[in-house]
Amino acid sequence: MTISVFELFSIGIGPSSSHTVGPMRAARMFVEDLDTLSVLEDVADVRVDLYGSLAATGAGHGTMSAILLGLEGFQPETIQTEEMESRLAAVRATRCIRLGGRMEISLAEDDMVLHPLTVLDLHSNGMTVTATGPSGALLHSRTYFSIGGGFVVTDGGGEMTPCDKDSALAFGSAEELLGLAEHYGLSINEVMLEHERTRRPESEIRARLLNIRDVMTECWQRGISRDGFLPGSLRVRRRAQSWYERLNVEDPDRDPALAEDWVNLVALAVNEENASGGRIVTAPTNGAAGIIPAVLHYALNYTAAGKADPDGTTIRFLLTAGAIGSLYKERASISGAEVGCQGEVGSAASMAAAGLAEILGGTPQQVENSAEIAMEHSLGLTCDPIGGLVQIPCIERNAISAGKAINAARMALRGDGTHRVSLDQVIETMRATGADMSSKYKETSTGGLAVNVPVNLVEC
Repeated sequence: MTISVFELFSIGIGPSSSHTVGPMRAARMFVEDLDTLSVLEDVADVRVDLYGSLAATGAGHGTMSAILLGLEGFQPETIQTEEMESRLAAVRATRCIRLGGRMEISLAEDDMVLHPLTVLDLHSNGMTVTATGPSGALLHSRTYFSIGGGFVVTDGGGEMTPCDKDSALAFGSAEELLGLAEHYGLSINEVMLEHERTRRPESEIRARLLNIRDVMTECWQRGISRDGFLPGSLRVRRRAQSWYERLNVEDPDRDPALAEDWVNLVALAVNEENASGGRIVTAPTNGAAGIIPAVLHYALNYTAAGKADPDGTTIRFLLTAGAIGSLYKERASISGAEVGCQGEVGSAASMAAAGLAEILGGTPQQVENSAEIAMEHSLGLTCDPIGGLVQIPCIERNAISAGKAINAARMALRGDGTHRVSLDQVIETMRATGADMSSKYKETSTGGLAVNVPVNLVEC
């Protein structure tokens, strides 16, 4: 199935798509089920059980607070930062939530039951929500799995995303994508656009993509306006504001020689906002949310196409990146808890490289090659956040990987599109590598930097 670009780029909140956005969506789905079953008004108690990675690093990822907001009926796409902070303050003060926005019941973050050593069969990010009546009678229970990028599946296996319509331009592999481009004489972004048109009008596609760009821009601009320390025990100081102030003085005319510094700044600013729970675009995950905005910033400010037609460049870039992201989501995983950080930062770098190669005039074969290069040199990347927080090494890793994406695109364009390793082969290698990887390197904070850098408190 070809995943829609609007599933890969969705507006949500930080700090994690799989640990924050997904659980909030799952909790809201549970409330909708209660409404559908006409039992919402009968609920006296709600129990939440978290399993595997959700339990191991949930506190540092805002999982519990996100679930409370979801149970109140909020959605990650529409909730505003001020509204979120206000409701969480009220819930923490009263230890009560408004279930579905209507029924007040007792529930707080520390009421949730954690099972960090229990990994359910379908995925390591599992959660079960159970509602009972006044006499303890079971009203409804459902298990959800947050599988990366904000995607949620249930214990019945059905994915809670819009269904893929039949399309002559649907693709499930890079080979099929290249075949469609050759058969119809289209670029990668045009193949993806034609596929998206089976779901919604082209005018809506363009408007939504430009809105995604605007939210990305708003995010990094918020990031450069704020200083101080990020939330949590690590006491990580925000750097984006001071970097921006210095760069503005050093480079008022945007000298191409300093382009990499601006790319680093955008990635840093986005991920500092993500770490603080701000409003961001999942691209394709929250932990990797800074890479695509940073490389898009490069495309808009340092390429001829971007300067001449910023809106058109944005649309082409995001459609191309979305086409590549669909392959990772469908054929492997974009979940750090499932395959390590290669599935998050690696996928984002691959998507960004493809988008930039398209803007630089690459052929479909060169675009595919750029995506392959970026992932080939991200293979085996572990996810070992210190203290369970999406801060170290996540923030700097986004900046490093944005630079990797630009380099991959430029390398691909120096060639003619022929290469020995295909994108399909590298995606399969990433999937297999993730399956072989020890669980301590898959977003559990039990290996790597998380245990070799001492901290006073692991927030899990």
